[in-house]
Amino acid sequence: MEEFLTQLMGKEIDVSCGTSATVRGDVVDVKEGILYVRDEDDRVAYVVIDKIAFIWEVESNEPKAGFVQ
Repeated sequence: MEEFLTQLMGKEIDVSCGTSATVRGDVVDVKEGILYVRDEDDRVAYVVIDKIAFIWEVESNEPKAGFVQ
């Protein structure tokens, strides 16, 4: 699991640790069984990898720069 999470470094993800605990942010580090996720307010959440139920990659729905026809 740690190897998989390191492949997500720098990407924004949602991490769920059960029915009500979800964290969204950028993966900043993975080590010793802990996932480090930085949110939009620059706070870091420390998630115990063994407690993760599932992960989603967050897709940006922002429009791309360019002309609209």
